[in-house]
Amino acid sequence: MTLRFKSRSSMDHSWLLFTLVICGVTIQSCIAVDRGNFKTCDQNAFCKRQRATQLGNSPWEILLDSLNSTINSLQVQVISSRSQARLQLQLIALADSTLHLQLDEINPIKLRYRSQESLSGSPQLSSLKILEQSSDSISLSFGGTGKAILLVKPFRLDVYDGDQLVISVNARGLLNFEHQRVRKSKLWEAMTSVAQTVGSVGSSLPGKAYSWVLQWLPWSSEAAATEANPSDPVEGLEQEEGEVKNPEEKPQEEEEPGLWEETFKSHVDSKPYGPTSVGVDISFPGSRHVYGIPEHADTFALKQTKNGDPYRLYNTDVFEYELYNPMALYGAVPFMIAKRQQGAVGVFWNNAAETYVDIEESSSGSVVSSLMNLVSGGGNEPHQQTHWFSESGIIDLYIMTGPTPKDVVRQYGSLTGTTPLPQRFALGYHQCRWNYNDQEDVHNVDKGFDLHDIPYDVLWLDIEHTDGKKYFTWDPIKFPDPLEMAQNLTAKGRKLVTIVDPHMKRDSSFFFHEHCEQNDFYVKDKDGKIYEGWCWPGSASYPDFFNPNVRDYWASRFALDKYEGTSLDVYTWNDMNEPSVFNGPEVTMPKDCLHYGGYEHRDVHNMYGMMVVEGTIRGQLMRSDYKLRPFVLSRSFFAGSQRFGAVWTGDNIADWEHLAIAVPMLLSLSVSGIPFCGADVGGFFNNPNSELLTRWYQAGAFQPFFRGHAHLHTKRREPWLFDEQTNKLIKSSIKQRYTYLPLWYTLFYEHEKTATPPMRPLWMEYPQDVETFSMDNQFLLGDSILVHPVVRSGETEVSVYFPGDNTLWYEIETYKVYQGSGYQTIPVAINKIPVFQRGGTIVPKKERARRASSLMAKDPYTLIVTLDKQGKAQGRLYVDDGQSLDYQKGSYLILELSMENHVLSSKISNQGAFETPELIEKIVIAGLNRSPSSIEDNTGRAVEYRYDTTSQVLVLRKPNLSVSKEWDVSLKM
Repeated sequence: MTLRFKSRSSMDHSWLLFTLVICGVTIQSCIAVDRGNFKTCDQNAFCKRQRATQLGNSPWEILLDSLNSTINSLQVQVISSRSQARLQLQLIALADSTLHLQLDEINPIKLRYRSQESLSGSPQLSSLKILEQSSDSISLSFGGTGKAILLVKPFRLDVYDGDQLVISVNARGLLNFEHQRVRKSKLWEAMTSVAQTVGSVGSSLPGKAYSWVLQWLPWSSEAAATEANPSDPVEGLEQEEGEVKNPEEKPQEEEEPGLWEETFKSHVDSKPYGPTSVGVDISFPGSRHVYGIPEHADTFALKQTKNGDPYRLYNTDVFEYELYNPMALYGAVPFMIAKRQQGAVGVFWNNAAETYVDIEESSSGSVVSSLMNLVSGGGNEPHQQTHWFSESGIIDLYIMTGPTPKDVVRQYGSLTGTTPLPQRFALGYHQCRWNYNDQEDVHNVDKGFDLHDIPYDVLWLDIEHTDGKKYFTWDPIKFPDPLEMAQNLTAKGRKLVTIVDPHMKRDSSFFFHEHCEQNDFYVKDKDGKIYEGWCWPGSASYPDFFNPNVRDYWASRFALDKYEGTSLDVYTWNDMNEPSVFNGPEVTMPKDCLHYGGYEHRDVHNMYGMMVVEGTIRGQLMRSDYKLRPFVLSRSFFAGSQRFGAVWTGDNIADWEHLAIAVPMLLSLSVSGIPFCGADVGGFFNNPNSELLTRWYQAGAFQPFFRGHAHLHTKRREPWLFDEQTNKLIKSSIKQRYTYLPLWYTLFYEHEKTATPPMRPLWMEYPQDVETFSMDNQFLLGDSILVHPVVRSGETEVSVYFPGDNTLWYEIETYKVYQGSGYQTIPVAINKIPVFQRGGTIVPKKERARRASSLMAKDPYTLIVTLDKQGKAQGRLYVDDGQSLDYQKGSYLILELSMENHVLSSKISNQGAFETPELIEKIVIAGLNRSPSSIEDNTGRAVEYRYDTTSQVLVLRKPNLSVSKEWDVSLKM
């Protein structure tokens, strides 16, 4: 198995021996990822079967006589012409131009799992109307402007934006729904036992009874093995003796491997209901690019997978992951945006089981291209074809029709939620290492930041702070007084984060383990016994977070009187929550383990980590009596995880390629609803040189979650341990982050309300600019800041693309102006990366970067105004107390800032009761072609200023305008 080898000082000899054996005896063999420890599609039976589904020959058709409809929905059965198996199809119209499609078994042996936890609540319904119905099709309208057509034979769903076809489901005929069944051999054994019992009293199974049992045995044909439903009424059941179809004397077991059990290495996965996978194709006419479905270390615009493995969504612990391949990583968000020149659409495949997505662009003249051209009624227009399939669950598909990228992310956000505004400190710089050794080490690191005048907000502790890897505890020798340690940090305005992982040490002296055993809180193995795996503590078991009582108990352990040594300023890191199991198949939990409600782990795997974090978040809320906003970082995630906090990209490497891949990975997360994301600055593994570390801090300062982190065996990386220039450059980058905190804070508030992520691809703001569609080496913060990280060693110049015809872009330090649209060569030195502010925007800053963000709370603001060609600019500033939940009750300020006709004004756009003593102490206006003769505010008071004719920058000094009041400043020209 693959194992991230971490020598733990407190690890006992037996565990160390186990680790060495797993790693192949040598430590060196554990240094890089072994792809052989993770399945390919060919090693995954359901993936092979779904991929083998015959193209363009779908047997599924709609049974019109089963049609029922309501004001919001339509229900109809879909039948297979091969096996006569039936599915229940439901279409539901949702608000905001969204259509919900569900396909499920009719009367299954066991109810299939539905991933409702991903949703933020019950979606708001809208109207669904049947416009026209014939023997061939049903025309529908939904949500007022949406339009869809259900084709009867074969079944297909076409969705339109106006008159343009934008999404087609099952156009390629790849719908494949494997029904649950009872294994033939088990039935035969039971039937034989009955026969023997009957024979023991002088008889045998009578012919009628024998025929009846045969009718209920699973069928032997290959088509029926993948489509028929044993819970449906069986044709011929009421026939007389001698008229039974297929009267074979003994059923034959399917010969195809992987149907009832599957072996990978030494692990055997039992499948009590047989193969249960579901899949269908989804095509995007007119779209050249698709994005999303994180997490993969790959390009932002997803690549074609026809000649290799599909993109895999299966949360796994993959350390030192490889780049530019479709391997699964720590999280799974089955959401995709398709981008065409005139708009965008999205789909959300709400299934928590292992999932694959194949992507293929249609080629002119191909059979599939001809089919899609017939569907769209046009010529050989380009389009992306995707094939989605999951190992279990139902087909639960949400279709979002946009039409703009921002519309799509808003529609998705209305389903799965947005990230609540974090506390201000969470947007500052975080300092982490596996591990800070003890309380003295923590004190010295904290002191070092102060001595070298480097801001930071949070210090993190990894697993070594615990007592023998027992979470919610402290090592009594290394951390004898953790509360005092935390209070020493918080006295300076800083916070502490401790790690709390979901693998619980099987130790009778450990209260958490004892409570879980006593209350039946652990996940079970396939035989119903408590599942035991190996992780950092050695033998461990895993709380079943799908049990609401378990989440309640977990949340209760964060209470200050139970989690001793903590305070309200101590927050949480949930790691290893895929879940990671060192001796499990693919370093995770066996799929046939059992969860609350009788569901298998295969049904819920990708959601396990999210359920851990839900309990943690609730615990933090409860301990503050729901007064303070929580903060949790999670490695594992699913759709909806954004409601609970931040994520990061896991165990990256200190090399230039991993620095470069951070941008497309974070963009993929951002457009998929998870905006509070980051990559470990400097790389988790190995030792970055000064240049790489400098460039990583420069890039990280403009990415949402900003944390430096490193492996136990790396050299210490506190900035002052490097040469004087490197220390100075890192300090400059961190301070730059702090000056932009007002912008970050405003953008995260806007995200909570609109779902638009703070970190954005260029096409989100310039949706018709084709040049931006495949771009993933630069990005935007909001609509105002353009960032192009330097990601190659020794680079002295980069080619920056400036979007927007006639748009002006100002370099943020010199205010040198560049004009879009097009590429320009920008020289780069080691002291900074290319960052530009768009003309026509106003960006709020705080230029006094103190040692922690909390100490900047009452500091004055600076407004950076960069004018467009018409001399106009707009911006926004959001202000609240920075930590409480009072903002959800209206206690905040929103200032709408604008400049037009040489007047800069601030209007308060909300009616909240929040007031602040903060002032505007400085205003910088760039792009003003001449100096004003005088400047005064709305009270008639003259404002001091200076004008630079070379840079065309006007600086207003100490206007001292109140943030809590409306004002304007007039430039007399």
